[in-house]
Amino acid sequence: MFSFSRRPVVPVLRFVGPIGMATPLRPGLALSTAAGAIEKAFTASKLSSVAILINSPGGSPVQSHLIFNRIRQLARERDKRVYVFCEDVAASGGYFLALAGDEIYADPSSIVGSIGVISAGFGFDRAIEKLGIDRRVYTSGGTKSILDPFKPEKASDVERLKVLQRDVHESFIGLVKERRGGRLTAPDDELFSGAFWSGRKAVQLGLIDGISDVRTKMRELHGEDVRLRVMPIGGGGLLSRLRRPAGFSLGSAAELTSGLSASLPGDVISAIEARALWSRFGL
Repeated sequence: MFSFSRRPVVPVLRFVGPIGMATPLRPGLALSTAAGAIEKAFTASKLSSVAILINSPGGSPVQSHLIFNRIRQLARERDKRVYVFCEDVAASGGYFLALAGDEIYADPSSIVGSIGVISAGFGFDRAIEKLGIDRRVYTSGGTKSILDPFKPEKASDVERLKVLQRDVHESFIGLVKERRGGRLTAPDDELFSGAFWSGRKAVQLGLIDGISDVRTKMRELHGEDVRLRVMPIGGGGLLSRLRRPAGFSLGSAAELTSGLSASLPGDVISAIEARALWSRFGL
């Protein structure tokens, strides 16, 4: 008689890229694309551990919070302990996601932190004036066209934006204090300035718990035979449709071409925004 022993399995979620930036070609990292994988990660194994890998420069605070909440809800419901591992970057919204971990680890050279809020844009009002272009905007509501890049900047608009940023920043700070508690070792004006640090420095500041990687840590916890099973995060963009196997209906060529044409300008803008987010951290 043969006996078979099953190796222990740790489910792994991998959150990669900017958060919430979505176009038809780039579905983006959002709860809508990650929910299925998150649910599977908390039901796929009898072990008490779920591992999360993060490589993100940030993005939408709303989507960061939604994903964070879903992870913590399932961790409580399934009585699981969540271990987060920062890769190249876990900054801003990426660090927000990392806070879902009961323990957070990184590489010595990982970039961690950037606990702040940023908004960026361009002003084209002088450019269109030189080109002889009139900007025509019709609104109902005095502040409906706030921060229009084709109109001169108003001090009142900037102040309104800063108030909103402070609200979001305070929520972020509150979550860091709630999740990291007495482990934080630096004063607030240093930790919450928007600065970022190496993984090694982040340990000293209490932002993370140590230097390690997912395979090493899971073997420490569950033995040398442990297997890591990545739960793929789905997406519904046009590129994923093009990769589907033969026999899948894509609709007419005209419909597909129309969809691609409509999505390309937005996709280019999304790619530029994503590149700008990564470049803030020297990547």
